[in-house]
Amino acid sequence: QVQLVESGGGLVQPGGSLRLSCAASGSFFSIGVMGWYRQAPGKQRELVADITSGGITNYADSVKGRFTISRDNAKNTVFLHMNSLKPEDTAVYYCNADGRSTWFSSIKNYWGQGTQVTVSS
Repeated sequence: QVQLVESGGGLVQPGGSLRLSCAASGSFFSIGVMGWYRQAPGKQRELVADITSGGITNYADSVKGRFTISRDNAKNTVFLHMNSLKPEDTAVYYCNADGRSTWFSSIKNYWGQGTQVTVSS
């Protein structure tokens, strides 16, 4: 089992910056792909960015050039550096990760509880 805890959300002005963090804990053998998703009120959840254990990244077109995803495998932590924030970025941001069980061969997918990001003047 894996628990994901996000932190770093808050209120920022348009054009501002924010860094989100997500730490994985619990009983697992290894963590595979980690990513960030976001969901605005009344809207569908969408992928923001993800990153493999080897450092290969993938970004939504709407955040390319503004957001940067990174991870620290030793600390089982993923980060999302958000720059040039826009009101359209306002949403609950959720951490997501694939984890391999210590005792079983299957890989399961996990979600964090989410952290609110509000971009407003």
